Amino acid sequence: MTPGSNIPLSAARVTVDVAAPVRLDVSGLLLTADGKVRSDDDFIFYNQPSGPGVTYRSGGGSAPDAITVDTSAVPAGIEKIVVTASPDAAGQTFQGVEPTATIRDADGGATLATFTPPQLGAETALVVVEIYLRNGAWKARAVGQGYANGLAGIATDFGVSVDEEPAAPAAPVAAPVQTPPPAPAAPPAPSAPEPARAMAQTPPPPAPPAPAGGPNAPGTGKINLDKGRVSLQKNQTVSLVKGGKPLLSQVKMGLGWEPAFRGKDIDLDASVIAYGPSRNHVDSCYFGKLAILNGAIKHSGDNLTGEGGGDDEVIVVDLGRLPQEVSGLVFTVNSFSGQKFNEVAKAYCRLIDAATNEELVRFDLTGAEPQTGVMMAKLIRQFSGEWEMTGMGEFVKSRTVRGMVKPAAQAL
Repeated sequence: MTPGSNIPLSAARVTVDVAAPVRLDVSGLLLTADGKVRSDDDFIFYNQPSGPGVTYRSGGGSAPDAITVDTSAVPAGIEKIVVTASPDAAGQTFQGVEPTATIRDADGGATLATFTPPQLGAETALVVVEIYLRNGAWKARAVGQGYANGLAGIATDFGVSVDEEPAAPAAPVAAPVQTPPPAPAAPPAPSAPEPARAMAQTPPPPAPPAPAGGPNAPGTGKINLDKGRVSLQKNQTVSLVKGGKPLLSQVKMGLGWEPAFRGKDIDLDASVIAYGPSRNHVDSCYFGKLAILNGAIKHSGDNLTGEGGGDDEVIVVDLGRLPQEVSGLVFTVNSFSGQKFNEVAKAYCRLIDAATNEELVRFDLTGAEPQTGVMMAKLIRQFSGEWEMTGMGEFVKSRTVRGMVKPAAQAL
């Protein structure tokens, strides 16, 4: 296919994957006649993998990510599904990267069409193809429209609200032949999950520039340790790099909490869940299993009350000894006794250099929900070898680490 060309779809269910020499994020948006999503639920990507008639599938690094469209299940009022792609690597453009979209029969596997957008350069995200309804029949069109502000720019252009993006989207940098650009952005919709990917072994798309006020100011994007201790906001990421060198030594994740009401003990359990590059569960370290991965991760043991100063439980991670199969760690806290987190005060996690006991990063849980589990933070190994830490603060209904394995994998 060439930009602007279209074909009728001979299958009711089609899968679109986008392959490239580098790892790509692929997503889909369900659009109405005005070219906008109905709500943020119509943005289908790694952290929201299914919607009405549209699903996302991760390739796990060994195969392309894919969007499957079941045209028979697409709700009335949806006239178009756009399939987008952006490089995983922070700051990477499509310069020298030639992505190819393949449209297949989702059931039989037959290839219906392929499309390679031409003359790409500064773009960091693309609307690659679209599946659209015309006169009662579903068709596919090659698009190839580029954006210079990443997947977030595309999402915002189609009406998805992205917290860290400016109110007005940037203009597309390369409009496709015979294909008009999207309509102007609608007023902000309710807040959506961050489109930036935090997949194991894959760095997220570039964060916005840091605002005035220093590296720890609210709304800051990814930062490093060059300016000393970092206090993270929710969903903020810090690269564990200092002086241009990645931190590959032993670190401690200290987790602490206090009862919200004096005299009422609360039994919380800190754990860490290790994942591979396909979000596959490798192992979990918790009070019932105090060492995993040949001792590369160790747990200090259980604190039954939450009383006392300092960290309640500590998990030691030797980053240099972690096997290559481990590319993501999610640190969780659960209430085995069933008490909810609105009965907890001062919950936090902090990353410490085990050699010097210097506090490197701290994340304080500022909100509380009546749930029994919370994902506090995650560490993700990048292609370049360094690790990144992101403050999470996402609540889950689970009293044990076993119930955290699936939601934590989805949050990577």
